[in-house]
Amino acid sequence: MVALAAATALLAGCSSKGDNSGNPLTDDSKASGDTVVVGSNNFPESTLLADIYGEALKAKGIKVAYKPNIGSRETTYGLIKNGSLSVLPEYNGALLAYLDKNAKPKTADATTTAIEAKLDSKLTLLKPAAAQSKDSVTVNAATAKKYHLTEKSSIGDLKDLAKDLVIGASPEFQARQQGLVGLKSVYGLEFKSFRALDAGGPLTQEALKKDAVQAADLFTTDATISKEKFVVLQDPKNLFGFENVQPLVYKGALSKKGAAALDAVSAKLDTATLLQLDTEVQAQHKDPLDVARAWLKSAGLD
Repeated sequence: MVALAAATALLAGCSSKGDNSGNPLTDDSKASGDTVVVGSNNFPESTLLADIYGEALKAKGIKVAYKPNIGSRETTYGLIKNGSLSVLPEYNGALLAYLDKNAKPKTADATTTAIEAKLDSKLTLLKPAAAQSKDSVTVNAATAKKYHLTEKSSIGDLKDLAKDLVIGASPEFQARQQGLVGLKSVYGLEFKSFRALDAGGPLTQEALKKDAVQAADLFTTDATISKEKFVVLQDPKNLFGFENVQPLVYKGALSKKGAAALDAVSAKLDTATLLQLDTEVQAQHKDPLDVARAWLKSAGLD
């Protein structure tokens, strides 16, 4: 797990910048009567993570309200920046790509440093989890068989094939560096066409399964990948970067006790665990809130 250099300072009550001078996290007495609003982006894993972090706060006696499945980062970042949201589970690499499309960090620590340089002054980051859920270029079984693609194949192996393939993803994928822009500039890929679907959700999964698209942006913790024998292509040029789960917090909306509760969750959340929890929600169709509560109890965090 990557340790944020700034986290110690934040929890110690230091603020390095911005119009929220003093402690970026409120003391426990000030925040005790306030409701912490936990939001999520519009895909199942984000909702699950919001439930995990939100229920961990509830376990500490903190009032929580949920705003699930809001939309893409282009929407949710603005909402947390204006204080409509208190906590938003983020992915550090994707957040950095949104804040600085030219950033190309070589390490997870460098990713954190780069985020802090671009982050709005009203916001702060807590400690990241070891769990990563990365965007990917994933092909369906038929496409993999046709072009002899395996789990050892690279995104670059599509350079001469992409012209014959339709790729599907969220609408925002078209304009993102961690999307069609980067696939062209980094790997030289130009696809036959793009089909706007959802952010790695059921529309994308079904389109890939039915060969309506031959390649798609799926998250690497998506249980559908193994179930449908999809093939995730390697990303040797690290276009999709580091994607550690990491809570983004509006300064003043969360107490030190609340921050400590979220850090405790991140300390125990690894990729294997997240994949298992995603499988329960996406493949076994369990309620994400129930899954979140059961895991917190098993991890001693309830």
